[in-house]
Amino acid sequence: MPCTSFAQTPGNKTYISVNNGKGYFPLAVKSKVVPIYTATTDYPGVIIATKSLQSDIKKVTTDSSLLLIGNIAQEKSLILIGTLGKNEMIDRLVREKKLNVSNIQGKWEAHITQVVNNPFPGVKQALVIVGSDKRGTIYGIYDLSAQIGVSPWYWWADVPVKQQQNLYVIPGRYVDGGPAVKYRGIFINDEAPSFSGWAKEKFGGVNHLVYTKMFELILRLKGNYLWPAMWGNAFNDDDKLDPVLADEYGVVMGTSHHEPMDRAQQEWKRYGSGPWNYETNADTLRSFWRKGIEHMANKETIVTVGMRGDGDKPMTEGSNIALLEKIVADQRAIIADVTHKDASQTPQMWALYKEVQDYYDKGMRVPDDVTLLLCDDNWGNIRKLPKLNESARKGGYGIYYHFDYVGDPRNYKWLNTNPISKTWEQMHLAYEYGAKQVWIVNVGDLKPMEFPISFFLDYAWSPDKWPANRLDEYTRQWAAQQFGNTHAAEIADILTAYTRYNGRRKPEQLDQNTYSLTNYREFETVVNDYNQLEVKARRLYDALPQQYKDAYYQLVLHPVEACANLNEMYFDAAKNKLYAAQGRAATNLMATDVKELFKKDSAISHYYDKIMANGKWDHMMDQTHIGYTYWQEPRVNKMPAVQNIQLSGQPQTGVAIEGAEAWWPQEQAKAVLPGFYPGCGGHYIEVFNRGQGNFNFTATSLSPYITIATQKGNVSLQQRVWVNVNWAKVHKGVRDAPITITGSDNSKVIVHAIINNMLPLNGTGFNENNGYVSIEAAHYSKAINSDNIKWQVIPDYGRTLSGVMPAPVTAKAQVPGGNSPHLEYVVNMIDTGWVNVKVYVSPTLDFTNSTGLHFAISIDNEKPQIININVDESTKAWGRDVSDNIKILESKFHLTKSGTHVLKYWMVNPAVVLQKIVIDAGGEQTAYLGPPESYHH
Repeated sequence: MPCTSFAQTPGNKTYISVNNGKGYFPLAVKSKVVPIYTATTDYPGVIIATKSLQSDIKKVTTDSSLLLIGNIAQEKSLILIGTLGKNEMIDRLVREKKLNVSNIQGKWEAHITQVVNNPFPGVKQALVIVGSDKRGTIYGIYDLSAQIGVSPWYWWADVPVKQQQNLYVIPGRYVDGGPAVKYRGIFINDEAPSFSGWAKEKFGGVNHLVYTKMFELILRLKGNYLWPAMWGNAFNDDDKLDPVLADEYGVVMGTSHHEPMDRAQQEWKRYGSGPWNYETNADTLRSFWRKGIEHMANKETIVTVGMRGDGDKPMTEGSNIALLEKIVADQRAIIADVTHKDASQTPQMWALYKEVQDYYDKGMRVPDDVTLLLCDDNWGNIRKLPKLNESARKGGYGIYYHFDYVGDPRNYKWLNTNPISKTWEQMHLAYEYGAKQVWIVNVGDLKPMEFPISFFLDYAWSPDKWPANRLDEYTRQWAAQQFGNTHAAEIADILTAYTRYNGRRKPEQLDQNTYSLTNYREFETVVNDYNQLEVKARRLYDALPQQYKDAYYQLVLHPVEACANLNEMYFDAAKNKLYAAQGRAATNLMATDVKELFKKDSAISHYYDKIMANGKWDHMMDQTHIGYTYWQEPRVNKMPAVQNIQLSGQPQTGVAIEGAEAWWPQEQAKAVLPGFYPGCGGHYIEVFNRGQGNFNFTATSLSPYITIATQKGNVSLQQRVWVNVNWAKVHKGVRDAPITITGSDNSKVIVHAIINNMLPLNGTGFNENNGYVSIEAAHYSKAINSDNIKWQVIPDYGRTLSGVMPAPVTAKAQVPGGNSPHLEYVVNMIDTGWVNVKVYVSPTLDFTNSTGLHFAISIDNEKPQIININVDESTKAWGRDVSDNIKILESKFHLTKSGTHVLKYWMVNPAVVLQKIVIDAGGEQTAYLGPPESYHH
């Protein structure tokens, strides 16, 4: 096995070795590099990329390769780069049948990398990179850069380059036949205060100095399309070099969904006159739009057509379909008139964004050559897809997706909250339904969305390469691309975990009330998980060589550290509120902790901005994220409110128990811990001080079944007493094991531990405990498939573990029952009577625009109950669903007997993703994530 470099694109075959072998091409030997040749007749973007390759080779080997543009030298070995039809030396090899280009000829953005022996007189070997077109060649060049160890993120994330003295090309013919999605790009949006502040400080504004680095990044990632920043910016007007250089580099430009005819909204603010209203100001608007197309000239552009209200708002009340169709017709007439060719020869796009989709649904149509850009709901859930039986459109369909958003129900701009499993699920859906002409994603400030941007563009290039069961491999390879193989698996685990945690709820939506402080130890578990992840991430940070630390901090450690701190701050704020109500001595300590954690949040941002990479990314963490009161961001971060209390002079004993907000001895009701069930672990009692000083306590029980971890102690603030059961001594049945907490003031509190041993540990299935059964979707007892439909697990998907959905997503709807596709879950119930089954599914929208997406549920042999996941499409319901990142659908069943039952989840429509099922027999308590999974065997 050759020793290889490690920055190749995830999923790409490695063809570079640092060791020599039979037939290997010597790219660099003892840091001496072969020359590079390309033609003056090739595209400017090819020459730019070739110069980048020259620079990349120097980064790796420290030697500058000779760059020959126009004249080939008499060299034994060389790198030959060119585009078919633009490089005579390449075309000569094809004519002489020394280079077979049949795999790529006539294709879009395809390329071949191959060693050709004796290509020309005096040349023994040439490493040939040939593209079918401009970008095909560019992608071949940047693929070699990645193969030798230069990450696409070398500048934008400070990923270091590992130096090598020797580089060899492994014999073979490396063909990339082009992308699955034709146009693949990013949208810089919502860029104030972070991106715009950074650009102003470092480059004097959002200008060509910024954009040339962005163009290069996009091409290194095998993207080809950009919507530029438009909050206060106008790409074509701010810097006249912007569009010229975009075209030279080879990036296709566009304008956002509400900026028609290649003109930015800011240009209308600067030069427009009168209202942005076609009914009353058509002549002015047509003149304004004409200048946009005149300026576009021959530069590669996808022209946005249509019209929304000024400032990305709906058009005026009373706007109608006929008017919008006239607008598009008039815009196309301008395009044809200015370009002197039929409008269909200029790529165009009409975005069905927000209310514009309603116009389409009511019958508005645009010419067949215009791409229909379908959109998500701004929260990663696609609103509409083509029908499977629709005839093909020349312009096809595209998708506008979001990793960042400003608007209802809450802005989310601060950190990456986009698990690639969710992106995969929705974009896989889009691709399978035929939306493959354009994929564009709103990436906000670009940083810190590096990881999901890479995945989005890689998946757009080759969806078949990355099925759901290879997403963990993608993450590992991406980590290896940035940091090498040694720690790649651990880094991948961190990336997967933090994005899943952040995907549960956007950080901007978190507060002290998000998670339950009392039920299921939910808040505590969330915070512990984050803190353990931070420990792991920091341990790796300490283990990495110094040159990797800046890249690792921004790509891995920072989001973990920042969110661990944020969640702990809200956790302590929640405890402060509860402790104040209970009069605990620890109340004021929690208030102090909140203040310190709030300060730490600023310190973390300060480090990212001012210290990391010597302040290279100053302002990138200026985004506020604490103290929201409605959808729009607060002007400054605002600390959660805390309370301080006055304590009595003498210590006073208080007792709290897991699962309750009450405290004893004040509370008159019995103190009853959550029930103890085999396989379900222990519970705690918390002994706390309500005054100053300290006191002694004892915890005792006469029950032979109970074990108490701490039987006596001295309390100044509080102490937990863990209670467990010695199950070897417990016979079948239910029994009460009282525990007595005695304070030094002779106060006594009796806490009841109810031990329930009605269900054996060695049975099959999920056991009821505390009046519920909680089931993770992937832990089914049996999956019933059909000839054409299989159940597919999406790992690391959703809020808790994974998702399960029927595949393919294009399958026909099924009538549930019999042997139709379903999942079976064996459950062992103690209770009888009515139970409420809660099914947790992803907040998928009815992208078919029909009667909704459905599943069915049944218990044992009952008739399946069919449930519509889109039954409530109100704004309120949608806001709740996307905020919680889940839909919870309920149905009721009557159990006539205890014991074993089979819960069945049936496919009705494809694309419904199951995450979790809870059977509530009357004991389920409120928790954001629902009850933790029940014991199962």
